[in-house]
Amino acid sequence: MPFEIKQWNDIAEKYGDTLILGNGASVAINNSFLYASLLDRALTEKLISDDVEQIFDFFDTKDFEFVLRTVWQATNVNNALKIEDKRTREAYLNVREALIRAVREVHPDHDAVSPHFPAIYQFLKRFDTVISLNYDLIVYWTMMYGLDVRDRHSFKDCFINGELYDDWKELRKPIRGAESVTLVFYPHGSLVLSRNNVEQERKIHGGETRLLDAILARWETEEVVPLFVSEGTWKQKVSAIRNSYYLSTVYREVLTSEHPTLTVYGWGLAEQDMHILDRMSGSGIKSVAVSVYQNRQADCNHAAQVIADKLGADVEVEFFDSRSEGCWIQGD
Repeated sequence: MPFEIKQWNDIAEKYGDTLILGNGASVAINNSFLYASLLDRALTEKLISDDVEQIFDFFDTKDFEFVLRTVWQATNVNNALKIEDKRTREAYLNVREALIRAVREVHPDHDAVSPHFPAIYQFLKRFDTVISLNYDLIVYWTMMYGLDVRDRHSFKDCFINGELYDDWKELRKPIRGAESVTLVFYPHGSLVLSRNNVEQERKIHGGETRLLDAILARWETEEVVPLFVSEGTWKQKVSAIRNSYYLSTVYREVLTSEHPTLTVYGWGLAEQDMHILDRMSGSGIKSVAVSVYQNRQADCNHAAQVIADKLGADVEVEFFDSRSEGCWIQGD
């Protein structure tokens, strides 16, 4: 018997606790995000040198951030010890330039996304917690858009003066005239996050419309590397998460906090992201709403089985049309 796929507005009132956004949310805005990985994009465009490709192969990873940080740290060690190593330096410059070019080619400009901000804002604001698995700037730009919306709602990413605020739960309290708050987290990091050579993690600031340029320019200074986990198996992703204070805080504290209901939009619940559901298995989830594209019953079957396996057979699972009115970019 096929699963019923409902309209979002028919079930929306039940789901206001936690939202997880997957890559499908970004693809709905721009097809450039369909690329399997930034590395695939770089290889297709022949941006990667043979030396750098060997590094990816040696570590058995497609994670640009990991390789960039590894080579960057090697060059810093060589500099500190005054070791001449032109080859490592060239590898660092190549992987950095390849990442910058891949991101610039894949990521749409602010003006191309901005028409969607009002609809995305209205969708996101209904949730207490938004968990974005995407590294792009779409959610962050929407938060910035919301600063000018006078509706007594506020978005907080839990960074204060560029640094993660440890007592993040306190930030759920509305201040400065706000009546409601949405907290936003990035379990796999984001382009807007960076770390320096002593592992300090900070948020990069820049003008809203020029933020992407500011981020890429900051990488070119050689003072920081990006903080996001773009690719890899779930084990590789968990390893990267544990090497970051911000990511590990989200992994240990945010994902395991109470989530009575969960909404999933654009996330295929693939094997490489099962660590997310594993961490949420004890968070008290009773109901899950999953977006479905084009009535794909196979996707419903997969999602229902994964949720039963990871969260329990007694968890209610509902499906809604990803293109139905009121969800994500499907605004009024």
